Amino acid sequence: MSAGAPGAARDHRRGPPERPGNPALHPARLALGAFALVIAATTFLLHLPVSRADGHRASLVDSLFTATSAVCVTGLTTVDTATYWTTFGHVVIAVAIKLGGLGTLTLAAILVRTVSRRLGLQQRLIVAQETKAQHLGEVGSLLSVILLVSTSLELVIAAVLFPRFLQMHESLSTAAGHSAFYAVSAFNNAGFVIHPGGLPAGSESDWFLTLPIAVAVLVGSVGFPVQLEVLRRFRRPAPWSMHTQLTVWTTLALLAVSTVVIGALEWTRRDTLGGFALVDRPVAAFFTAVMPRSGGFSLVDPGHMQDPTRFFIDGMMFIGGGSSSTAGGIRVTTFAVIVAAAWAEGRGLQDVNIGRRRLSIGVVRLAVSVVLLAAVAVWAGTTTLLLLTDFRLDAVLFETISAFATCGLSTGITPDLPAAGKVVLCALMLFGRAGMLTLVAAIAVRERRRLYRYPEERPIVG
Repeated sequence: MSAGAPGAARDHRRGPPERPGNPALHPARLALGAFALVIAATTFLLHLPVSRADGHRASLVDSLFTATSAVCVTGLTTVDTATYWTTFGHVVIAVAIKLGGLGTLTLAAILVRTVSRRLGLQQRLIVAQETKAQHLGEVGSLLSVILLVSTSLELVIAAVLFPRFLQMHESLSTAAGHSAFYAVSAFNNAGFVIHPGGLPAGSESDWFLTLPIAVAVLVGSVGFPVQLEVLRRFRRPAPWSMHTQLTVWTTLALLAVSTVVIGALEWTRRDTLGGFALVDRPVAAFFTAVMPRSGGFSLVDPGHMQDPTRFFIDGMMFIGGGSSSTAGGIRVTTFAVIVAAAWAEGRGLQDVNIGRRRLSIGVVRLAVSVVLLAAVAVWAGTTTLLLLTDFRLDAVLFETISAFATCGLSTGITPDLPAAGKVVLCALMLFGRAGMLTLVAAIAVRERRRLYRYPEERPIVG
């Protein structure tokens, strides 16, 4: 009797026992399987002759790469999207982008529902608070809210862009198609364009086109929980949750720093910002600073930037956008937590505090794990591509981080990679989009509480 009591108490503290279930239906495996299935279907459709402009079948590698880039909302391409694919191919890519962007948010909703079912009432309340659900029942209906909000925002973006495309002497149907495509591509941080060579000619001086796209990328990159909370409490930022405050203020701080740094480094360079009119350079610098959030659009060719600028953008792409968003990277909240932990350690503080809130040690460990996994993925991808090609380290590193962070900015070497190199980037895009989220969720869900602790010892660090 007495021997069973501690076990009963231990089970009570840990919540209800985990159901065995079918391991094949684990949310992480389900998510990766869903992404792989959508990529396979998109590859098949793009491989059909009807998808290619010249009526021939696209190569399997180019079809797979474009499908992976679209579903993983990256934007890297091995062919020119505008001229290589037909209208049918463009529709397939747009649908793949929508499914890919929604897939990440849907996965977040599935994981929230999974976690809320297997944890107790207190944890269910925490999940509801993090997703900004007013009632516990809203946690289960999160997917429908995500669909409504994301689609509504895309329609607003398309409506803003539509008059601008009409002014380019496009027909109603063409302008509507371009508006819809760029709205989906921008909000989902995909970076695909369907004008030859990139954004329409003269975009560097067309603020009515570039600014809406930049704002759409920003809104999409902060994540659904932040979007919903800001919409609900737009006039009262004080009650915002720590997650929303960290995401918003860190994003704005990184954006301001990026705009200043990129503007200062490229202001007088003829091949980049120096080639624009003086009045257009600040907007171009701002637009370029937004895109490492995972947007992927470009007014300035990264291949023409000087090395310090590209290396700085490497860091911004690695950080990426917000959690539970269409952006990639380690996410701005992870970056903020790492900075807060380093600051606390440097000052000799026992707790890691942000504002008047203390971060749990589990959050700090999770942030460290995310950074380590991301660094290993980038290191492995860069090393592999260097072995497969003769390109310089800076170009390979830029392309690798862009693929992992699902950003889509490119120095222009992707089309010239061998087939094996393109497959490596595909693997990085899939890991950066689906793998990181599922691994982090698995780590968070598997957190355990032990009833004993080993003796403490401090090795020499640093």
